[in-house]
Amino acid sequence: MDATADTSGTLDEALQRLHASGPERLGRLTNHAPMAVEALAAHGRSGAVHRWLELYAPKLEEYPSTVGTITGDTWREALGDPRRAADWIAYFGREIGERPWRDVLAAWWPLLLPGMYGGSTHPVIRVGHAVRTLLRGDETGPRLAELAHGLGYWAARHHPVTGVELLPLSAGTAAAALDAVEPVPDRAEGSFPARLGRVVGLPAWAAGVSDPDEAHRGLTELVRAATHRYATHGHGEETMLVHASTAPNAVLRALPALPRTLWAPSLHAAWTASAAVTSMYAPDAPVAYTAPGTFAPEEVFERALAHGDEHVIKFTDTALDVGDERALASALRAIEISEPLV
Repeated sequence: MDATADTSGTLDEALQRLHASGPERLGRLTNHAPMAVEALAAHGRSGAVHRWLELYAPKLEEYPSTVGTITGDTWREALGDPRRAADWIAYFGREIGERPWRDVLAAWWPLLLPGMYGGSTHPVIRVGHAVRTLLRGDETGPRLAELAHGLGYWAARHHPVTGVELLPLSAGTAAAALDAVEPVPDRAEGSFPARLGRVVGLPAWAAGVSDPDEAHRGLTELVRAATHRYATHGHGEETMLVHASTAPNAVLRALPALPRTLWAPSLHAAWTASAAVTSMYAPDAPVAYTAPGTFAPEEVFERALAHGDEHVIKFTDTALDVGDERALASALRAIEISEPLV
């Protein structure tokens, strides 16, 4: 099922509604609604958007207060400060209002990319959803504002990874590289940032890639491998492990809007994110999984919508991008082991 333009206006209405809410809740958990409703609209389910939002609404919190104005001279001191989320969103709102959104994205992508691990990779995922919509030519006010919200959230939660050693890797495929990832110590303890701080070594997969087309192929391969892997490894942490594929897929979705010189660095950052999530949450051993039948992509997405969990919807959206039977089986696995939205 290919993503198609939503011409009903429902997505714009939903985004306007959601922009009155903050990017997080409970001080650290991400507001997934903008990403989920974009996925619903992209797969022809605009009619379910407001109904789904009613179920998700109790998780929304008020928009955060501003601290001060961020400018071209003061942004560095505000980078990575989650208290400045509203200030960052306002900054990007002004930037996108004054020049083409692609120019803003291209200027800020290399600055934000090293910090894509903040917010459990959700900010870059939100940006990927926003860019997908804009690349269809639907440059409405709410959709441009959504990009500003995504970039602002990313800047506020900017969190680089440092001190990670690149370890030799004999196998060349992304699937083999993910299999070679070693678990962090005390894997069962701590938040995402705490676990991330214990990642000290990752396989050096694709480290030598510099050609843009090769980088695009590598990202595509990585998304496919991480999506397939969920079917047998998702039980390690059914929610967090979806990000091993949804984060690199967000980067892949953004590539067409970016200068080709940024494609290889994007691959390297996406690999680090996917591998780090794998190191932090993957189980000790895989389990065999057989899907409960063969289903068309539309049927799998309908099952995800009926389940309702925001991570399940977004992971199924990525699985449909991959599009093969193993990816659809992984989506069915996520539906099976995840807690539904009620």
